[in-house]
Amino acid sequence: MNYRRLVGRAAQRFVSMEQASLLFFALLAGGLFLFAKLTSEVLEGEAFALDELMLLALRQAGDPSQTIGPAWLNHAVRDITALGGVTVLSIMTIITVGYLVLSRRFEIAVFTAGSVLGGWTASSLLKILIARPRPDIVPHLVDVSDLSFPSGHAMLSAVTYLTLGALLSRAQSTRSTRLFMIGAAVFLTLLVGLSRVFLGVHYPTDVLGGWCAGATWALACWMLARRYISARPEPEASVAGSDPDPRD
Repeated sequence: MNYRRLVGRAAQRFVSMEQASLLFFALLAGGLFLFAKLTSEVLEGEAFALDELMLLALRQAGDPSQTIGPAWLNHAVRDITALGGVTVLSIMTIITVGYLVLSRRFEIAVFTAGSVLGGWTASSLLKILIARPRPDIVPHLVDVSDLSFPSGHAMLSAVTYLTLGALLSRAQSTRSTRLFMIGAAVFLTLLVGLSRVFLGVHYPTDVLGGWCAGATWALACWMLARRYISARPEPEASVAGSDPDPRD
């Protein structure tokens, strides 16, 4: 009887794992397809009309240099957009990797650092290959100098926050803390992307493309880590000479 129960539980767990794998694979394929579709429209210039309309909707009708909403909103958005900058994201990554190392989760620490750096490299390469210029329909409220698609802030924040949230959640023991980390990562990613459109430095399709590419990258990294990388702390090595003194 016990043998049949064990076999039944093992079969049920296998089926659930297969279903989860298929779901994640579908999300991964969907993210790649959506990013490819957006890239195609950007290269053909089909997305400009809607992009420009949305940018203008965020500015005052008589003065496009002024955003809608109260004055404090501008300051808040500038603070939020800094969360997607390379400096802040680098600090977040270093702190997270340091935490994992101190927790003796060496495999996932190395994988996390590699995942984030790989995503940053992919973002730079995509910008160079697509070479979309920045929007000039409204004044930029922050200084920018590089290309536009995909949004670096949107993609880098998705790569960094979603990857850190997903991989850190694997080291948590309760479901609620895992969900909280994933939710916080998604919330920060959305805020950073929206701030770039509000500041007039990116088209909405730039941000959407950055989200798609970054989230797809983070999902792929999470799937690899889930299958191949252990999140358990490595056992501490025994210290030589720690045996009790036989003279005691």
